[in-house]
Amino acid sequence: MLPDPVLKKFCLLEMDLAPLREMGPGRAGQRRIIPIIGGRVTGEVEGRILNLGADWQTIFADGSADLDARYAFETRDGALIEIVNQGVRHGPPEVIAAIARGEDVDPALIYMRTTARLETGDPRFAWVNRMIFVGTGTRRAAQVLVQLYTLE
Repeated sequence: MLPDPVLKKFCLLEMDLAPLREMGPGRAGQRRIIPIIGGRVTGEVEGRILNLGADWQTIFADGSADLDARYAFETRDGALIEIVNQGVRHGPPEVIAAIARGEDVDPALIYMRTTARLETGDPRFAWVNRMIFVGTGTRRAAQVLVQLYTLE
C-alpha cells in the first residue's frame, strides 16, 4: 500500500502588489499582469519578497482565474529562493466582482489553491529544490496571501 501524502505548514507569503495591468483578450480569456513588488515571508523560513516578480493571469468567462506567478524572496540569512507558483481561483460572481473592485473578501468565500516549486543555489536550503509545495490563498486589495505547505 502506498503512503498517503502529508501536508506540513512551511511559510506564509504576504505579497505586496502594484496595480494590475490589463493586457486585453488572449486566446483563452482576458489576460492581466499583476506586479509583485515586495512583502514578507514568515514560518519555517523568514525573509522578504523581492520587487521582481509578477502573476500572469488568465481570466475566463465564468470569472475563474488561472494563476501563473514567478517571484523570489531573500531569507534573513541571505539565501535567494525563487518560487514558481501556479493555481486556480474561483468563487461566487459577487465575490469575484468585489475582488475586481479592489475590496478585501472573506477567504472562506473563495477557492484559491496553488502548486509551487522552489529553487535555490544556496546549499543551506537545497532541500527545497526536491520538494513539491501546495498552497491556499486569498486576495486583498493590494496584497495576496499564500500559505505554503510541503507535500511530504
